[in-house]
Amino acid sequence: METDEKNYLRIGRASELADKKEQRIYRLLEILPAFLSWTTIILIVLLSWLLPFWIAIFIIAFDIYWLLKTIFLSLHMRSSFNKMKANLKRNWIEELSKLQWQDLRHLVILPMYQESLEVVRASFLSLASINYPLDKVIAVLAIEERGEQTALDTAKAIEKEFGNKFFKFLITIHPADIPGEIIGKGSNDTWAIKEVKEKIIDELKIPYEKIIVSVFDVDTIVPPDFFGCLSHSYLTSEKPLRSSFQPIPLFINNIWHAPAFARVFSFSTTFWQMIQQSRPERLITFSSQSIGFKPLVEIGFWQTNVVSEDSRIFWQCLLHYDGDWRTVPLFFPIYMDANVAETFWQTLKNQYKQIRRWAYGVENNAYFLYGFLKNKKITGLKKWYFGFNMIEGAHSLATNSLIIFLLGWLPTAIGTGIFSETLLSHNLPYVTRLVMNIAMIGLVFTAIIAINLLPPRPPYYGRFRYVLMVLQWVAFPINMIFFGSIPALDAQTRLAFGNYLGFWPTPKVRK
Repeated sequence: METDEKNYLRIGRASELADKKEQRIYRLLEILPAFLSWTTIILIVLLSWLLPFWIAIFIIAFDIYWLLKTIFLSLHMRSSFNKMKANLKRNWIEELSKLQWQDLRHLVILPMYQESLEVVRASFLSLASINYPLDKVIAVLAIEERGEQTALDTAKAIEKEFGNKFFKFLITIHPADIPGEIIGKGSNDTWAIKEVKEKIIDELKIPYEKIIVSVFDVDTIVPPDFFGCLSHSYLTSEKPLRSSFQPIPLFINNIWHAPAFARVFSFSTTFWQMIQQSRPERLITFSSQSIGFKPLVEIGFWQTNVVSEDSRIFWQCLLHYDGDWRTVPLFFPIYMDANVAETFWQTLKNQYKQIRRWAYGVENNAYFLYGFLKNKKITGLKKWYFGFNMIEGAHSLATNSLIIFLLGWLPTAIGTGIFSETLLSHNLPYVTRLVMNIAMIGLVFTAIIAINLLPPRPPYYGRFRYVLMVLQWVAFPINMIFFGSIPALDAQTRLAFGNYLGFWPTPKVRK
């Protein structure tokens, strides 16, 4: 696209558009997710009263659909799990020896706020222990001015221990209150990469296309062979400069210390990412990820005015390159923290906030749908494919658990007329319970995979802890309502009313 056509690619919200008509279009797109979700819920409640027979039929059909979908997605998850296990066993340096990889550089950015030295040091220990030449790695610790002396002291301690381990090591300090920015990871990442570009990359005249940028949450533990796998994928990809590269996030660094609801959510997020890896046509960047430096320069780096920069970067690239962008699954893990706070109740609160922030990625729907209206070069088929999948995904997250686990009894409870005397009315709870019980058998398979992903058990926990790791999945339905549908509805509703969320960094606690 030409430069003068790209004025919409940095939009964060409707009010940033100058034209009032364009603002109204963008606002309607921001309202759309909440409108669809709330309309669905209200209609089910209303029609359960007015047309209980038809809603009962709908609920049974929906439960059967959900059962079949669960089986289908479980097969994808199993496929990704097997590929990940196989990739962990491969000798990636040996595989790289067949390729021209010696000129590749890896730029690793770890943004932080006020995380503890223990958390940050563990990440750098893993980075300094990779099976990849460290003289090809540029490590950047990107701190916030808002982090005050605590962040600076941590950064200096890391520099003292690890500053001479890599080709280059750089501490960047993102200033507070830059006009046009919101507080968030995207602002820090963009400031950091511009500093690296000026002080290292351009200074040393390193070719942009020879640099792979990896942005990791500061709690990320990198497996030894990650960069070998990433380099191989980059060099063998059909279009490496038109691709993002996505590992599988495993939130297990502190999983033994997390309460049951946090463990279930952590594994559920991992399993969903596994499923998406087996469906690369649907795969969107999430959390820690990698991308070529050259396309980052061409799009102007991450937006500094959005909360969900991790997924927004995919849509920025897709629109900038007229649809010629994809996410390449690595089928390779990185290890991150589950949500753990100092107390149980604080963990509960933090978990809700984290999920709401992730669900707020629905802000991207308005962005790319508006972009699809403006960009005439992207094929109609691609627009419809992404549009439907993302709208359906946001709607499912907000409503499916409520429909399956909470609203299925409504026709029997509040249905009017002679419905309460029908056979369907008496059998509806039993039919839905039967379908759900069959579907819940799949949780046994899920629990087995979860056990296989666990890190070594700390010696102060007995073997009975493994039993709890299996029994925790009984809470899955409750988890999906209180840590799925409700925070998703919260995020969508806030977006619809223009009560825009700011970035909330999840506190990292190790016990």
